Amino acid sequence: MSTQLLKLKTSKLQYLLTILKNDPVFSLSFILALLSCFFAYPKIDYIDFKVLACLFNLMIVVKAFEELRLLDKFAVSIINGCTDSRKVSLIMILLSFFASMVITNDISLITLVPLTLIIGRKTNTNVLLTVILQTMAANIGSSLTPMGNPQNLYIFSYYKLTASQFFVPLILFVVSGLIWLYILNLKTPKFDLNIALDSIEIKDGLKTSIWAILFCIIILSVFGVVNYTAVLFLTVALTFVINKGLFRKVDYLLLITFICFFIFIGNMSSIPAITNFMKSHLESSRSTYFCAILLSQIVSNVPCSIFLSKFTCYWRELLLGVNIGGLGTIIASLASVISYKLYVRENPESSGKYLIKFSIYNLLSLAIFTIINYFIIG
Repeated sequence: MSTQLLKLKTSKLQYLLTILKNDPVFSLSFILALLSCFFAYPKIDYIDFKVLACLFNLMIVVKAFEELRLLDKFAVSIINGCTDSRKVSLIMILLSFFASMVITNDISLITLVPLTLIIGRKTNTNVLLTVILQTMAANIGSSLTPMGNPQNLYIFSYYKLTASQFFVPLILFVVSGLIWLYILNLKTPKFDLNIALDSIEIKDGLKTSIWAILFCIIILSVFGVVNYTAVLFLTVALTFVINKGLFRKVDYLLLITFICFFIFIGNMSSIPAITNFMKSHLESSRSTYFCAILLSQIVSNVPCSIFLSKFTCYWRELLLGVNIGGLGTIIASLASVISYKLYVRENPESSGKYLIKFSIYNLLSLAIFTIINYFIIG
């Protein structure tokens, strides 16, 4: 009996080690959360349950769309409408850029990256660079609107900003970012797409309509129009009735990754030495700007904006800093983690290559936009 118990514990340990090895982003979040617990006691209110619920709901619906071949239908339409691979890449980047202004950066990536992966499979194309540029596009495009990402909505509300106050500091970043993305897309491989794929017929119109309506309701819950808890119960109930198999396709490890980051930033924010240090280093507009960019690289821009807002009155520099700070490391924006997870799930052998290429493009972009936008903060 003791031998069987030992084997069971050993197998569980090996399974955990395999996960930590194959998913470096989860590994980092887990280690940071664990280490922070030695310095502060974690609290349940550190966890943003709305974010987790909305992510879960969206993953369910996107998987439903995949099974109904709705994403395949869109993919075929894009392929048949483009003459070369670079145009396809540009369309997906622009879709991510503009969609993120309305449906937030994480939702646009959850919706559009699977579509890019389907296009890659149908054209036998490596879409690694396109997914990276899509991620950058979502992070840059979402900067322009309060509802584009969580940190914008928080800062807009916390500092009680007007529309003009909000838009002015970000226009240069967003416009120059769009031009930069177009330039970077020229690096994607270009070859003719002499492909005429048969259009895909959606056979189950009723289920498609149900999931489409649910998707719209989920978007409303993100904006707070509908209670997210009620939408979570609705999603679970519909999934249980229509397709229970979708529960097995949810990326629960991604949800745990978010929980780990929430615990880490919550614990660190409760340590007096850290709060005192931050107060003493946020006494000017420039220090707020650079601190927002640098801290975003470590704890991501959403918790960074919440954390720093407690210690500074320089909302303009904070707003600009956390949005530019969404570029850089893969954890600078948690939306970037979503793209990484979606891509690596289908291409596990490219995990290291993705992280290296992502880091090169993002760190270069971070340096460029940090310098350019430094001059507009006065």
